[in-house]
Amino acid sequence: MSTTLAAHRRPTVADRASGAGIALTHGDRRWHRPLLVLGIACGVVALASLAAMPFDDRTILGESVWVKSFKFGFSFFAYCLSLAWLLSHMTKLRRTGWAFGTLFAVISAAEVAVITAAAAMGTFSHFNASDDAFNQVVQMAFQFVPVMFLANVVIAVLVLFQRIGDRAVTAVIRWGLLLSSLGMFAAFFIVTVGGQGQRTQVDANGTEVPLNAGHGVGDLDGNGMFLTGWSTTGGDMRVAHFIGLHGIQVLIGLGMLLSFLAVRRAWLRDDRVRAAVVRWSAAGYLGVFATAAWQAVRGQSFASPDAASLAAYGAAVLVAAAGIALTVARARRTVDAEDRALELR
Repeated sequence: MSTTLAAHRRPTVADRASGAGIALTHGDRRWHRPLLVLGIACGVVALASLAAMPFDDRTILGESVWVKSFKFGFSFFAYCLSLAWLLSHMTKLRRTGWAFGTLFAVISAAEVAVITAAAAMGTFSHFNASDDAFNQVVQMAFQFVPVMFLANVVIAVLVLFQRIGDRAVTAVIRWGLLLSSLGMFAAFFIVTVGGQGQRTQVDANGTEVPLNAGHGVGDLDGNGMFLTGWSTTGGDMRVAHFIGLHGIQVLIGLGMLLSFLAVRRAWLRDDRVRAAVVRWSAAGYLGVFATAAWQAVRGQSFASPDAASLAAYGAAVLVAAAGIALTVARARRTVDAEDRALELR
């Protein structure tokens, strides 16, 4: 294709995304390979676990043995691909970011592997206090989770000191990493908030397994919601953990949507406007995360919010909506003023 034809051709979806800084690939930017491979592998784990559920009637605490491997597979699929994309956009300390991304990938791979293995064997992975050799390997893998969290925090700190893409993309990445780090941090409170509680439960093989601690607040094992397994009989810090961890995917999706809308909406073409929309959305999302954590600490099920929780959720949404509305109104006034000025020339 000649240079003249290339300059006048109709822009593709990829061109529009690339112009807004949200491109899946852009120039010499390559996704972080270990995280990319792990993300795809975790997606396969999630699909295989989901496919196994109708054919394997084994259950643990009333749920399919494959529910947990499905949830973790899906979660790491989404997060590893997001992190692989993010690291490809770093402009400074790229080798350092790559190294910590690799560390994150190695530990994540071990965690998903032991959870999937435990599911296949029909036994508990988390909170399992038995002394058999297999469980010792599982629990040893979990000991590296704090290191995985610290690797994510280091990447988040590295991002704070550089501008990645335009202002909107930078806002997506910074706020997304903040939310994901808070979501990972919330996982450490699952045991401390729920409290210790030694008890015995039967696994899918009919074997009595000693457990210590649990996910639920007020009811350690809880009665889980469909598929998520979140407690319906008490609080559950896994809700806040999930909401925070996947905030980065929500913001990436929002950033891409804004970049595509900017093609037809003149008031969105300024990256400062898109960045402001991202920041207000992230602030509201942070409020939802904080409210979910507050619910759990009070021993209240996410499925049964009281008036105070509903008010907190509503306030988070209203603050975000008001900020976005104000940003959009100002941007439209600016564009209208510029159009009038051009007409008067």
